[in-house]
Amino acid sequence: MSEDAAAGAREMVESVYRADSRRVLATLIRLLGDFDLAEEAMHEAFAAAVQRWPTDGIPANPRAWLVSAGRFKAIDGIRRRARFDASLGKLAERLDTEAAQPELPDDDRVEDDQLRLIFTCCHPALSQEGQVALTLREVCGLTTEEIARAFLASAPTVAQRIVRAKAKIRDARIPYQVPARAELPERLDMVLKVVYLVFNEGYSASAGASLIRSDLSAEAIRLGRLLLELLAEPEVEGLLALMLLHDSRRATRATPEGELVLLADQDRSRWDRDRIAEGVALLERALASRRVGPYTLQAAIAAVHAQAPSTEATDWAEIAALYDVLLRLEPSPVVELNRAAAVAMRDGAESGLALVDAILARGELGDYHLAHAARADLCRRLGRREEARASYRRALELTRQDAERRFLERRLAELA
Repeated sequence: MSEDAAAGAREMVESVYRADSRRVLATLIRLLGDFDLAEEAMHEAFAAAVQRWPTDGIPANPRAWLVSAGRFKAIDGIRRRARFDASLGKLAERLDTEAAQPELPDDDRVEDDQLRLIFTCCHPALSQEGQVALTLREVCGLTTEEIARAFLASAPTVAQRIVRAKAKIRDARIPYQVPARAELPERLDMVLKVVYLVFNEGYSASAGASLIRSDLSAEAIRLGRLLLELLAEPEVEGLLALMLLHDSRRATRATPEGELVLLADQDRSRWDRDRIAEGVALLERALASRRVGPYTLQAAIAAVHAQAPSTEATDWAEIAALYDVLLRLEPSPVVELNRAAAVAMRDGAESGLALVDAILARGELGDYHLAHAARADLCRRLGRREEARASYRRALELTRQDAERRFLERRLAELA
């Protein structure tokens, strides 16, 4: 092979790794039955491709070649280890038998493998931290260090979460499969929750110096798209629509210096109209199914904001009505708080403040900084300066986000 052809082969290996490495991994996990063994096999397969494709030529089906190479390298490794560990003998025999009947990973089977992997990583037997870390590691391909940076945790802590999650899957014999139809709604809800947790941490970081972590929200949107390709359910459409509509405002949510910009002050001419159009189209498809869930309702609320020319021209009555439906479907004090903000815009700050005070009086959201920030803003609008200052100070005590802290400090300074 010429030097140019060899360089082309190496570029092809890199391209396949970027596009297909997670698909190859998902299939190897099914074939080998072990996360770590499959990951090691995948890396060995790509290493073999770097050596062989420049001389042997690019195979007709690169993904199938990689799966086959990874599988046989794993079997060879297990055979070698079986000489010293008798417990690996049966595994080597089983994999040998299965390998004698090779299968080409057709697209439908690969999609099934990806879906199995997502549901396994988000199994309810795992802790929520374990689900998020394992999904980002195995489905998205983020490194342990990248996950740690995103969630402001140490790399050893994240690594331990991943190790524990894999051990739980192994020890509890959690099946690597898509749930039965009867179990799908409950299990799908867990998957969607994990994806939305990842998005929220990127869209509005819970702590640290940066308000926005674009790479994390982009990864969640990629996951949402993948999930929709694999499973065309209305709530999957609703979640992807919600993420796209929120993400359309990303460029305007902070100043170049990283300072928080409220929705009312954002430059709507800079909102991403392509994302809004895609989100609205997905929302309309989800609503047309008449199987409306909480993510679809939240997307409907986001769409009202996205399509309004200004805060004043926003249909706050529709937003409050949508929150009423969402509250009936999924009661939550945070949803109540968001509804209170919409009511304040529709009926006046006094009405909104009464609702916020009722939530706090029940002892709910007492440690939620946004509840106190909302109360402070309503008191400020009503001229109740002392109460506003007290609520801003309480919000300051609770927030762990630097940009939010600076915003609250500015509000306090304005009232001083």
